[in-house]
Amino acid sequence: MNNKKIIFIFSIILLMGSCDISRQINEMNAFSKCDFRLYTIEDIKLAGVDIQQYKSYKDLKFMDIATISTSLAKGNLPLTFTLNVQVKNPNPATAALNKMEWILFIDEIEILQGVSNQRAEIPPNGGISNLPLQINADLMKVLSGESAEAVSNFAFNLAGQGNRPSRIMLKVKPAIMVGNTPVSYPGYISVKNEFTSN
Repeated sequence: MNNKKIIFIFSIILLMGSCDISRQINEMNAFSKCDFRLYTIEDIKLAGVDIQQYKSYKDLKFMDIATISTSLAKGNLPLTFTLNVQVKNPNPATAALNKMEWILFIDEIEILQGVSNQRAEIPPNGGISNLPLQINADLMKVLSGESAEAVSNFAFNLAGQGNRPSRIMLKVKPAIMVGNTPVSYPGYISVKNEFTSN
């Protein structure tokens, strides 16, 4: 293969790569102009116990109390749930991201930081997509210094709001991939309970 063909093929590869990067930048830019809301929380479990069916610690069945007490005795109290974030795209172009860093706050207390590596696309012109985040936090570490009852009540207060996450705030930072390297949006986008554009 002569040098001209090699240069031509290399130029095509570079052009295709730059087009892909340009597309991703446009998608992330559209994402930053989307409206966001915390939609629902599902499958809230405290030490593996489904607590959404109870109003307080006092309503727990004996076996559930034993399970939570055993976890507390071991020095941990895992709280797990799925947080569904809805994204509405008012833009005329598709919004998307390849990766998203997030910080979760409950009652203004930072609970957890995480990363979602799931690609998400939001259709244009009012399209809505759901971004489910799997949350897994040890309340004993997060609320260190609090009594066991206070820690348990924290989880029940969260579950007691129904499936609307009124006690939660989320900050997200979307990213695109340039080759194998993530390039993040500058700063975090705050996600609230109702659709709010940032």
